[in-house]
Amino acid sequence: MDINKDKYNLKDLNQLMARLRSPDNGCPWDIEQTFDTIKPHTIEEAYEVADAIERDNMDDLKDELGDLLFQILFHAQIATEQKAFTIEDVIDHVTKKMIFRHPHVFGDKTASDAKDVEDNIWEQQKAKEKNSNNKSNYVLDNVTTALPALLFANKVQKAVAKTGFKYPTIQDVFDKLDEEKCELQNAITSNNNDDIREEYGDLLLVSTLMGTELKLNPEEELRRATLKFIRRFNAVEDDLGNLNDKTIDEMMQSWSRVKGCN
Repeated sequence: MDINKDKYNLKDLNQLMARLRSPDNGCPWDIEQTFDTIKPHTIEEAYEVADAIERDNMDDLKDELGDLLFQILFHAQIATEQKAFTIEDVIDHVTKKMIFRHPHVFGDKTASDAKDVEDNIWEQQKAKEKNSNNKSNYVLDNVTTALPALLFANKVQKAVAKTGFKYPTIQDVFDKLDEEKCELQNAITSNNNDDIREEYGDLLLVSTLMGTELKLNPEEELRRATLKFIRRFNAVEDDLGNLNDKTIDEMMQSWSRVKGCN
């Protein structure tokens, strides 16, 4: 490939990836990588894309999208070497899938708004795909277990809600949350580690359900709350200086002072 071009394209990047993996004159580190070893990098790059979006930083978003694209080409190159599939196969497959999933754009169906697409057309087309692939007909078959835990729970809850399996009111969810809190407290009192783990998991699941019922993404909201906590804790450090010699009362008083400003 030409390493002195003014502007590169997708074909150039794919050629670069092949060169890095070349056993003759490639990069020793890149050559050693497998699907498993680069998987954590792929996940990390996806989160960095999300972070750039949250910060509304277009320069960083451009950079992180490039890093994520490179990861996709990395996986495709390994698959090509194993004669499993190529990047062209990936592009062909996803294009055909998106055409099939948008009959309101490329076919004779109509959609009134985005919610109509998500709740009706999208789910109908995915169900057809599932049946054509001879999968079982369980409602939750299409929810991938590979998602982060909060997002996984959110997807499961949204899927079962479409069948009518949901609490009638938000107050019922609050009541269930109180119930799970009591069960966790009882498990802690009994000092049974297995029960503690189970009840804590149940409490987290119902807490996630609260977000689902409020049409909030629990993954995003927990991240937002954690970033807010970081801002406030940084402000406590600015307020008190070195925290190693401070008491918990001093830190909590500082927390109360900075809370209204952060």
